[in-house]
Amino acid sequence: MKQHTRSKPDIDSLAEGVFSGDRVAMGQAITLIESNLESDQQPATKLVAKVLPKSGNALRIGITGVPGVGKSTFIETFGKYLVNQGKKLAVLTIDPSSPLTKGSILGDKTRMEELSKHPSAFVRPSSSGQSTGGVAHKTREAIFLCEAAGYNVIIVETIGVGQSEIAVSNMVDFFLLLMLTGAGDELQGMKKGIMEIADAIVITKADGNNLKNAVEAQSMYQQALHLFPASESGWHPTVLTSSSLTGNGIEEIWKAITKHYDLVKSSGYLLKNRSKQNVAWFHDRFMQLLNKDLKQFKEIENAQKKLEIEVSNSTISSESAARQLLDAYHKALRTMKS
Repeated sequence: MKQHTRSKPDIDSLAEGVFSGDRVAMGQAITLIESNLESDQQPATKLVAKVLPKSGNALRIGITGVPGVGKSTFIETFGKYLVNQGKKLAVLTIDPSSPLTKGSILGDKTRMEELSKHPSAFVRPSSSGQSTGGVAHKTREAIFLCEAAGYNVIIVETIGVGQSEIAVSNMVDFFLLLMLTGAGDELQGMKKGIMEIADAIVITKADGNNLKNAVEAQSMYQQALHLFPASESGWHPTVLTSSSLTGNGIEEIWKAITKHYDLVKSSGYLLKNRSKQNVAWFHDRFMQLLNKDLKQFKEIENAQKKLEIEVSNSTISSESAARQLLDAYHKALRTMKS
């Protein structure tokens, strides 16, 4: 049987397609940079290098919240408002992966059906894969591609679990936390860190019989925000309400985001923060490559499994096991060079 092999992508042509805003080229480009195939790594790196000079001109917004808060519905309503205002919008949504197949449901595009069909919107779902943080491992590079394609507002939606709040805040300019009503109970269990990194909190589903509860929750969250010190940017986080059904509050949310953007841009904080993010991305990517390099040695994999059993049985400390694995890695490197 004849084996089919995928032809190598023409990076120059693919980059030109991205620059022209071609949706097919955009999809192919993001698929390339998300690929785990070794043969795709060099072309992907080359593609990112080509688009990087044309990136950086968009307002990057991160949106997260607990499951059931209505993230996808909110983004569709908010997104339709933005494109109707003449914005060119890209939405990068992160779907949770199956723990069994590592595959993703990838349902956000169907949940944002109207927005995904709009000529000024690009909706791209990606799998979180084995990334720990509720974001896909190449979301940062996907942002660059979208900016190079001329999208001037980028929304990154996370799955809202684990460290996703921290992960997404390290790649966006504005971090929006969506919350449900019932603030009294939720404030008791809310992590301080999430509140500290939020530039705004939006109480969703503020309509009908739930409107009164939403307003009460708004007041409680606003009081809670006063307990935290002022942010480095000089921005004072705000709490708003919204309804994806009626559209109420959407315009006010956009005004708050643009007010924040104007503030950090004029003060120089925007560039300063993005520079810090770039360095953080560099360290993160290096650790990914280091872990990948570690796995190429079969003896290291075997040693790790053995040490995991010993740590599990408390016959060795985690510190000692980690140092033994590091020593084994160094030995494997020396053996490879000799």
